[in-house]
Amino acid sequence: MWSNRFTRSFVSVLIFITILLVSCQEDVYPTDNEQLSHEEQIVIRFSHVVGENTPKGMAAVKFAELIKERSNGHVEIQVFPNGVLYKDGEEMNALLRGDIQMIAPAISKITTLVPEWSVMDLPYAFKNADEVHTYVNSDVGQSLMTKLNAHNLFSMGVWDSGFKQLSNSIRPIETVQDLNGLRMRIMPSDVLSEQFSIVGAYPKRIDFNTVFHQLQRGNVDGQENTLTNITSKNLHSLQDYLTISNHGYLGYLLLMNHEFWNSLPEDVQILLIETLKEVQEWEWQLAENLTAERLEEMEACDCIKIYNLSDEEKEEWESAFEPVYRYYAENYGKKYIQALPKNQSQH
Repeated sequence: MWSNRFTRSFVSVLIFITILLVSCQEDVYPTDNEQLSHEEQIVIRFSHVVGENTPKGMAAVKFAELIKERSNGHVEIQVFPNGVLYKDGEEMNALLRGDIQMIAPAISKITTLVPEWSVMDLPYAFKNADEVHTYVNSDVGQSLMTKLNAHNLFSMGVWDSGFKQLSNSIRPIETVQDLNGLRMRIMPSDVLSEQFSIVGAYPKRIDFNTVFHQLQRGNVDGQENTLTNITSKNLHSLQDYLTISNHGYLGYLLLMNHEFWNSLPEDVQILLIETLKEVQEWEWQLAENLTAERLEEMEACDCIKIYNLSDEEKEEWESAFEPVYRYYAENYGKKYIQALPKNQSQH
C-alpha cells in the first residue's frame, strides 16, 4: 500500500513539474534554429550587390546577427552579398516576385520606378550626410518613401555609402571641362545621365558587378562612386586618376516586399524596425569612418594620382551643373528641389 501511495505521489509530482516547465517556456523560442519547424521560423532573404567589407555589407551582417539574437532564432536574416544570389539588375524583380524579401539598392536604381527620387542624384544637392538624413526625414522625404508603396515596396530606412568621387584612366579631372569626351560608367538614373551629358561626357549605364571588367576591357574610361565601393572592387587599380569631388550622395534604401511585410506578426515588425533604427545610426558612423580610412590608404599606397577640389572649385562645378536642376524641375517639378536643405537656408 505504501508503495502504491509513493508511486501515485511520484507520478503527480512529475506531471506538475512537466506542466510547470511547459507553461514557463510557452513564449520562448528555442535558440537552435534546427529545432524550429518551417512554419515556426521566419526567414528573410536579404540580397545586395556590394562587398562584405563595405558599410552596407557590414551593416547587413550586424542586422542579421542582432535579429537572430533578439528573436532567439525565431527570425533569421540570410544575407547574400556581392550579387551572389541576384545581380544588380535582377534583385528588384526578385523582390517584387517574392523570391527574396529584402534588398538595399542604391537610391539611383529606384528612379526607374519613382523618378522623383532622382532628386538625391542632383550634383551638390547636399553638403554632408547630416543634410541627407534631415531631408529624408522631412515631410517631403517621407512623401517620397510613401510613393514606393504603390510598387509593392516598403521602405525601412536609409544607409549611407558616402559621397561620390571621379576616377578615370585618361587624364586628371580638375575642371568640369576635363570630363568632355570621357566614357563614364553611371547607375541607371536619367539625372546622372544628364549630369555627364551636359559637360560633354558619355554616360554608360552598367551594373556594378561588371564595372571592373568593363574598365579592364576599355569599354569605359572612368566611373563615379564612393571610396568604399571603389576599393572594395579594386577599381582604382585600373584607373590612373582620382578626383575627390564629393559631387553627389550615394545611399541605399532598405526595402522589403510590402506584401511580405504586411504578413509579418506585429511583434516581429516592431523588432525589425527598432533594430534597423539602431543599425542605421551605427552604419552612418561606420560609412564616415571607413571613407576617411580608405582615402588615407589610397594616399599612402601611391597607386593613383589624387586631386582634391577646393571649395571654390566645387562652387564652379555646382554652377556648371545648374542645367541638371532645370532638367529635374521640368520633368518632376520644383517641389523636391525647393525642399533641399541648401535651399531652405536661403529663407
